[in-house]
Amino acid sequence: MNLRQFFFGLLFVISSSLGAQNKDKDVLFTINDKPYYTDEFERIYKKNLDLVKDDTQKDLNQYLELFVGYKLKVNKAYKLGLQNNAKYQNELKSYRTQLAKNYFNDTKITQELVEEGYNRLQKEIKASHILIMADENATPEDTLKAFKKIDEVRKKALAGEDFEKLATEFSEDPSAKENKGDLGYFTAFRMVYPFENAAFTTEKGKISKIIRTRFGYHILKINDIRANRGEITVAHIMVLNPKADDVDKDAKNTINDIYKKIQQGEKFEDLAKQFSEDKSSSSKGGVLNKFGSGQLSSEEFENMAFALKNVGDLSAPFQSQFGWHIIKLIEKHPIKTIDEMKSEIETKVGKDDRSKKITASLNEKLRKKYTYKRDNKQFQAVSKLVTNDFYEAKWTQPENAKDFTATLLTINTKKIDGKAFLDFVDKQQKAGIKTKPVTKLTEELYTKFLDEQLTTFYDENLENDFPDFANVMEEYRDGLLLFDLMEKEIWERAKTDTLGLKTFYDQHKMEHMWKKRVEVTVASSTKEDMIKKAQSLLKKGTEPQAIKDKLNLNNVINVMTNSGVFEEGSDALPKAMKYDVGVSNVFKEGEYYFVTNVERILPEAPKTLEECKGKMVNDYQQYLEQRWVDDLKKEFNVKVNNDAFAAVKKQLK
Repeated sequence: MNLRQFFFGLLFVISSSLGAQNKDKDVLFTINDKPYYTDEFERIYKKNLDLVKDDTQKDLNQYLELFVGYKLKVNKAYKLGLQNNAKYQNELKSYRTQLAKNYFNDTKITQELVEEGYNRLQKEIKASHILIMADENATPEDTLKAFKKIDEVRKKALAGEDFEKLATEFSEDPSAKENKGDLGYFTAFRMVYPFENAAFTTEKGKISKIIRTRFGYHILKINDIRANRGEITVAHIMVLNPKADDVDKDAKNTINDIYKKIQQGEKFEDLAKQFSEDKSSSSKGGVLNKFGSGQLSSEEFENMAFALKNVGDLSAPFQSQFGWHIIKLIEKHPIKTIDEMKSEIETKVGKDDRSKKITASLNEKLRKKYTYKRDNKQFQAVSKLVTNDFYEAKWTQPENAKDFTATLLTINTKKIDGKAFLDFVDKQQKAGIKTKPVTKLTEELYTKFLDEQLTTFYDENLENDFPDFANVMEEYRDGLLLFDLMEKEIWERAKTDTLGLKTFYDQHKMEHMWKKRVEVTVASSTKEDMIKKAQSLLKKGTEPQAIKDKLNLNNVINVMTNSGVFEEGSDALPKAMKYDVGVSNVFKEGEYYFVTNVERILPEAPKTLEECKGKMVNDYQQYLEQRWVDDLKKEFNVKVNNDAFAAVKKQLK
């Protein structure tokens, strides 16, 4: 998620109902005589009451301060003319296009497609295919030729000829020579819709009917059908492999030592806390967030995880592109419910050929929603201008095309002229439509033109037809301006004002402290006699690796060591250890015996600016923003209607 997405996520928590208004409202405050109303304030407060984490924001006086501050920033953006920026206007247009997509769906058909997609997601299908290419706008002759060829191949397959050999010999899929037509396992939304339909409606071991896609004609053989693997929770211990593509012997030896200790009965979770170099999971005993197929960046890790059968099962040490791992199965989760996946599936439906069903439904709805009429005389006039050159994509509009300004189509009160249709025809040449003769072609093009114009008219009137759409667009409009303004006035300044940041750090550095830290080597073992030997070696100044080499004999891991600088309370440190310089006495904690060698103790101290820069920059931004809002209150004339605010407080309490 980038900064802009994060900002809008916060913005909509604060202002999710901005712009909505009703008749029961009073002016709550004005900024340079521009009114802002009580109904807007009440709605936002109620909607966000359970969302805010800071209790001060639930206080109505404080919430009014936040609300006024927000409106002041928006006014400042308009005063600076940020709304005239071309980038802003393009982004606003892009946001509107995205938002409008929600209003172009047929709910009933969308729901049917979501249910179909969800049901198919329960399975993964292994299939092979043979393709005979045929462009979707190919001539009837070429289309028939391709169909006859695939039909002949299908008959051979049905007669029992080897499908792999047929794919190698006849398939025009470029990859067929290598994979013999094998597509591996796939589930819903991985293939074009007609192909998917054939895959999910053909029985295992059978040959599909001939199917047509935009690539040509296909036949499929269904090799296997299995259940979707769902999601899984595992824990892991990771040792980084610094040499990336190479095998780092130290890393491999370390992971093998850890694996042997697990086999000797030591706890996976304790070893993960001590030795795993995945710091995001080590403190949790190595437990990762649950994941499904394709959600991690390592396919090898996923396959090793899903190969584990029973809770508690362990993988042998293996290497991924990140390092060496041992995986422990914690829990398997079935595929999500349809309610949990609905939003995700709706997005996928809108991106593939399924959406054609929704488009057809919308076209039918708009023809009923609006009144429209074609001027047949004008249509005959413009139709005569289209020639056979269209089929070769060589047709050009005549010089007098601009003179066809008479109305061709009327939608409600909107009038569309003949020149708009000619422009549409010109663009359609790229689609490769082959319908003949030209008179039939122009009628087909007009039908497409009508649907396009009805959709455009519908889109242009979304704000008028749907108040919710108008409200959210108002949010985007102000939000985009506010983002650009904040970036200019606050965020960039906090990053680049090194002198100001240093001064702010000097004033607040005592709020960012290191706890007591210790530079230490920790040796651990489940055997008291071995840890005493390690203690003796530490007292002689023996290096940690040499201690392991001396005590870990005959393929048995007796001692593990961990060295570094750790903050007091770190999971890598035994809870009972004493923070005294030198080699400690042997002590026991749980099932382990420990001895520590403390090289030095670092007292509590402020973190350097570099060590806490991220947090310091964030605090500095908040400081600059508050000062800036105070300045805006001086720049603009803000008047609060205290009587109206008192009534609001009474109403909300």
